[in-house]
Amino acid sequence: MDVHPQIRQALEALAKAGLPAIETLSPAQARDQINAMARARGGQPAAIRRTEDRTVPGPAGPIPVRIYWPNDTVGAPSSATGTLPAILYFHGGGHVIGNLDTHDRIVRNLCAGAEAVIVSVDYRMGPEHKFPAAVDDAWAALRWLAGPVSGLAVDPARLAVCGDSAGANLAAVLALLARDASGPALRLQALIYPVADYSLDTPSYERYADGYGVLTRAAMAWFRNHYLVSPADAEDWRASPLKAGSLLGVAPAIVITAECDVLHDEGAWYAEALRQAGALMEYEDCAGMIHGFFGMAPDVDAAVMAQARISAALKRALA
Repeated sequence: MDVHPQIRQALEALAKAGLPAIETLSPAQARDQINAMARARGGQPAAIRRTEDRTVPGPAGPIPVRIYWPNDTVGAPSSATGTLPAILYFHGGGHVIGNLDTHDRIVRNLCAGAEAVIVSVDYRMGPEHKFPAAVDDAWAALRWLAGPVSGLAVDPARLAVCGDSAGANLAAVLALLARDASGPALRLQALIYPVADYSLDTPSYERYADGYGVLTRAAMAWFRNHYLVSPADAEDWRASPLKAGSLLGVAPAIVITAECDVLHDEGAWYAEALRQAGALMEYEDCAGMIHGFFGMAPDVDAAVMAQARISAALKRALA
């Protein structure tokens, strides 16, 4: 299927901008580029009560996070404790680019829609901090959120993880780590076009290798080379959760993929593996969409609907 007309317009605008391909840039240049693209994005995010930037303890030092609180008039506090549910969010960017600001609008929309506290995590990235530094930071952030020292007055029995692309990779890995450690208990893992296998050898890498936005096959190879210590790391399930021996017992999941995306097949295969393990709640393959569409609200209707679907799934799971 061809891309959706609204995506075609976005691709035409991208071509007119003449941005250099990610794989031709240094990590610093690529970060500057995604920061500029995020600032240029139109539309206003949903209103929430407030945000706060702080740090949480990590294995290599403090981890920056941004905490989002929903409006006082919404939310469902626990009748026993008066606390709100909480979601840990991980931004995309190939474990190399992206930050709290590039995904701020997405998280605001999810905070309002899910009616939950969200903690967005600025985990360490390659090439300065190679695999598994991002995983270690993500795990530390989850244990902090679930523990008694966070000071957020959230309900440790109503926790979820969520992320897009590389962030969905981390969310999926956390669900496996939490299962193996017998906690923290997670109500949901919400995965938006996840990086599920760093082998980069699925058929969708051929179908959508180039011409479908900034995430090309060459760009994914660039990300992998900066994130992983060596290609052998792609066999480690903490880098490629699709390679986990079993998904039995992991948290329930909602998975969203984009049809015209190099990551399409691994996301679809991961959803099927979750289904076979009894963990899949919902799966949607968004026709005519490309990687990154989830952040294109309100300009792309499917992005608005996908954000609403993720929010609704989180709200139901955390009720």
